[in-house]
Amino acid sequence: MRRQFRLRDKKRFQQVRRQGRSYKHRLLILVILPNDLPHSRFGFTASKRIGNAVKRNRVRRLMRESVRLMWDDIAPGWDVVCIARRPIANADFHDVQAACKQMLAQAGLLQDRHHASHLQPDQTALS
Repeated sequence: MRRQFRLRDKKRFQQVRRQGRSYKHRLLILVILPNDLPHSRFGFTASKRIGNAVKRNRVRRLMRESVRLMWDDIAPGWDVVCIARRPIANADFHDVQAACKQMLAQAGLLQDRHHASHLQPDQTALS
């Protein structure tokens, strides 16, 4: 994930955490706050409750990769913090990806990238 799309500032992390809207899943917590930028930024955290440094780094990589694969579908203009919960330490990539997708959809941050047809189902192109 490119540097401009990452949340790195500790103060902004805390601001998102305090003022943002949170969505909870068994594996992770998603916290969002508007950022007035033309793109969204993501931050990933895993506390020591998750496990040792190797486990925490693995969990952050799984969350980061899940977001990277959905990047084109994510709405711009949001700061998002993904916080790992204990059960994520034993989860595989597909579980983490499903949890990220579910939380982003619940937060309303997933948009359809296939805007090929703006026709309603009852309209026809042969008018």
